[in-house]
Amino acid sequence: MPSFALKVTRSGLAGIERLSPRLAGKAAFRLFCLTPSRRPRGSKAKAAYMEGKRRLFTAEQVMLPFPGGRAMAYRLNGGAKGPRKRYLVVHGWGSSSEYMSELVAFLADGGAEVISLDLPGHGRSAGRFLNVRLAVSAIAAASARFGAFDAAIGHSFGGASLALASAGFLPDIEPLRPDRLVLIGAPSAMGWLFKGFGRLLGLGPVTQAAMEDEVRRVTGRTLASYDQKRERLDPSRPVLVIHAEEDKEVSADHARGYAAEGPHVRLFWANGFGHRRIVSAAPVLDAIKDFLAEDLEEENPLENRDGTVLSFHRTPLRRSS
Repeated sequence: MPSFALKVTRSGLAGIERLSPRLAGKAAFRLFCLTPSRRPRGSKAKAAYMEGKRRLFTAEQVMLPFPGGRAMAYRLNGGAKGPRKRYLVVHGWGSSSEYMSELVAFLADGGAEVISLDLPGHGRSAGRFLNVRLAVSAIAAASARFGAFDAAIGHSFGGASLALASAGFLPDIEPLRPDRLVLIGAPSAMGWLFKGFGRLLGLGPVTQAAMEDEVRRVTGRTLASYDQKRERLDPSRPVLVIHAEEDKEVSADHARGYAAEGPHVRLFWANGFGHRRIVSAAPVLDAIKDFLAEDLEEENPLENRDGTVLSFHRTPLRRSS
């Protein structure tokens, strides 16, 4: 049964739709981009959030300005000396760096410099709205501030945004150029989200079309272009796609779509971990570690001459099995 809030929203949009489907489409798009409450809901979410906050307590915090907003970045091992890898981590919709902290700490404990980005409207970043242009702009700001990344790792919407950023998909935004890309539970298309949202709100066909046209107006690309089957993942860049076949939020067909782009894309099934637990599951962390280590020489560049890892970030991890 629809909630009272949903009934009121449907009623309000229906009223606007009768006057102007174009305005109703704009209003629907704005609702689509409205980010959820940042407060954790439920005891498990609260515990995970507090644990993540503890892990990030010693991280350097950098607010990144970009056209249209500001985004918080957490930097671990930024002041440590010696050669090291630099990784970017981006969370999904309704999440934040706190919920990605087990992965972030895992990478930092290996000696890498790790940047964890709060997307606009999430975590400690400014705003109440998020769309692809804002996400890709925040990612570009992180690259401009911290330099090139050896790898970029993203979950769900964050993974899709990294894939688009790496492809230079949006006009007027400098492409992200990581050496490697890890996509966890990430969608490979966007149209299905808008169709589902339109059905939820009971939009008529003209209003639905107006809402979808807002994607073109805001991002510079039509919604249909996000769904085109083409080589979006650079064949010169190794990609690891991680997904659970039982994922109820993002169908496993999206992972198969990525994997079909060529031999440079490796597919790792993390079955049993769903859409959210997957980011901290032990097999997933190990798969990412192995994937990122493949290009290392026999001498580990994260070590100094006496073999001592130079990381100063050490956090006890509670890894999911």
